[in-house]
Amino acid sequence: MNKLTVEERARILDLLCEGLSIRAVTRVAGASKNTVAKLLLDAGNVCSDYHDANVRNVRAVRVQIDETWSFTSLEQKSVEAVQGAPKGVGDTWTWTAIEADSKLIVSFLVGARDAEHSAWFLDDLMSRLANRAKLTSDGHRAYLQAEEGRSGYDIDDALLLKLHGSQSGKGTDVRYSPVAYNGTRRCREDASLDEADVSTSAVEQENPAMPMHLRRSTVLTNALSKKIQDHANAVALHVMYYNFVRIHKALSITPAMAAGIADRRWEIADITMLIESAEAKLVRRASSGQLADRPVTAASKANARSATGPRGNR
Repeated sequence: MNKLTVEERARILDLLCEGLSIRAVTRVAGASKNTVAKLLLDAGNVCSDYHDANVRNVRAVRVQIDETWSFTSLEQKSVEAVQGAPKGVGDTWTWTAIEADSKLIVSFLVGARDAEHSAWFLDDLMSRLANRAKLTSDGHRAYLQAEEGRSGYDIDDALLLKLHGSQSGKGTDVRYSPVAYNGTRRCREDASLDEADVSTSAVEQENPAMPMHLRRSTVLTNALSKKIQDHANAVALHVMYYNFVRIHKALSITPAMAAGIADRRWEIADITMLIESAEAKLVRRASSGQLADRPVTAASKANARSATGPRGNR
């Protein structure tokens, strides 16, 4: 059986991380669609495991959280009109938590935009912080419900509402244009927080950057995910690339280096070597008769919950 070399795998992953769709990668790299999809699956698994094991005990001062919209197979408004629509299709949200100083994505989750996923997301975030942090979120009700149900969160939190207005007098040509921005309003915050601590600017700068590097998260696209697990794998690869490989302009180093969890800038080939190492472990276990299912980590559990958990009101 033919096997891609490390260099060929690194080239394909590099193209995926730069925002090309799977079909575009097949045309550029000359690999089959199934080969690229299988490599993305393997990369998503090892990146999720590596993030879960190594992005821990993060010294954070200001953490900002937000969620971005995409969809799997169909938009939510179209799911109800389709008889026998597969489970897991519809609106898909990516929850992200960024440390404002190092720009590190500390935690992420792919799933529904509801209180249950919010609780999973905040639980995972709290488990990765080494100290009490200042947390800012938007006014999404799910955050309030999650925090009310978890009294043990060691955070100073604030909610920042952005106020928008309609663009009156204009026609449908502004449908895909940003709405008018009228300012912000702090609706809840701990007394210990300074005005400069209450912000979501860092995480909102990452929101438009994600579609640039993750083709399937673009709003108007035909490169959408057909399964939510495929979307979760692509997000895991993007987070690994963002944290460890891509130089952040404001820092001149990677976020992982700024946060002290990496001592050098990674190359795409380093991600490929994680895949090679995981495959070698499977071969050794198979030869010794101890082959079992892939270990379930906190990150893979979260992805599994995203695929099978409730997908109600978003």
